Amino acid sequence: MKKQPLILDIKGNSLDDGPGIRTVIFFKGCPLSCVWCQNPESKEAGVEISFDEKECIGCDTCLEVCPEGALSRDNPFFIDRERCSLCFDCADNCPALALTAVGREMSHDEILTAVLKDKPFYDTSGGGVTLSGGEPTMFMDFAALLLRKLKSRGIHTLLETCGLFNLNRFEEMLYPHLDMIYYDLKLHDLDEHVRFCGAPNDKIIENFIALHKMSSEGGIPVLARVPLIPGITDRESNLVALANLFRTQGVQKVQLLSYNPLWHEKERKIGVENPLSLQESMTRWIDADKIERSKDVFRREKIEVV
Repeated sequence: MKKQPLILDIKGNSLDDGPGIRTVIFFKGCPLSCVWCQNPESKEAGVEISFDEKECIGCDTCLEVCPEGALSRDNPFFIDRERCSLCFDCADNCPALALTAVGREMSHDEILTAVLKDKPFYDTSGGGVTLSGGEPTMFMDFAALLLRKLKSRGIHTLLETCGLFNLNRFEEMLYPHLDMIYYDLKLHDLDEHVRFCGAPNDKIIENFIALHKMSSEGGIPVLARVPLIPGITDRESNLVALANLFRTQGVQKVQLLSYNPLWHEKERKIGVENPLSLQESMTRWIDADKIERSKDVFRREKIEVV
């Protein structure tokens, strides 16, 4: 496993990724491949190239400098990615920044410089820094040192995770430097999880049960989160199965994540054609009634929806 991750983005002033005002560090690379991924550019650990048609001014500079002849307006997504060598000559010469590299190496100190400027906001709001992605636990050595540096500066730390990691290594390297975990559970059925997320979920559920037990015994808080994906995770049978799992484990709170259809455009930028994009239900925001019905499934099991 590549030990030095690429950083996809660092976004400040976030109010949705933990308590208070936060800065979110997005790691590139994930062990899952969810078909609805809200950050599809974070799936692959390696650098990619993005083309934003809306920003293109049609100057054709990129066509002239591409050594591989990989660019053409006749290509479905402008870039022939089989021919592209990722030299980034096109991005370096694009005056409109329509072509950009996706993912860059950053040292711990570079990341700290980026986040520490917002420390006054963390201190006044009870906020901090959230590691997200992608999946930060793919890069435990790097993430552990980053977390230690953040904690040494008195910054609240939170991890957003898909839960697919080695628990022993996680407990040793990351757990001691975290203040909170947001833990995503998408599908209860193993076969469905393989079909839609690209990997089994048995380890994910085992890890969640273990971390929740630790939390209930005085460890750091773990918040279970369920994304509501039309026709996939929002089916009542799936929500009932997850609610039963939570009830048997004594989980008292869950967060339901409303569906966001903006991922379609992100996929097109990196040259991905997804059949789900053609489904009408995947092109619109989830309606309020559906969200309330989903919440009721958990409320019936006396689980608070936050």
